[in-house]
Amino acid sequence: MIIKQVSVFLENRQGRLAFVTGLLAEKHINLGRVWFADTTSFGILRLIADKPEEVKAVLAENNVTATLTDVLAVPLGDRPGELARILAKLTENGVDVEYLYAYLTQEENGAVVVMRVDDTERAAALLA
Repeated sequence: MIIKQVSVFLENRQGRLAFVTGLLAEKHINLGRVWFADTTSFGILRLIADKPEEVKAVLAENNVTATLTDVLAVPLGDRPGELARILAKLTENGVDVEYLYAYLTQEENGAVVVMRVDDTERAAALLA
């Protein structure tokens, strides 16, 4: 399934992450998934939220750089080899994975992999 992800560019300084999440909390925006990676000078916060367009607007109003990106959310069983299977299928069909992250679901033995790929529509069709 194709979903919207918000990517937020943050300076790597104390309180910046708290500032951004506080802005969203004030607007009652639910953050379903959060992933953060940083370097010494900046970080990228990736959010799956219930109102992605509103997230982007709230952040823009507060001079925080954010973009909306289509990503693929792929449910898979929580067992050895599932990730390798879907990645092999994408590779065999010429789809490049730029990054991914995963999380377990509340369903028994369930997981979801969120992927940014170079051809989202094609990847979604391959994995449907």
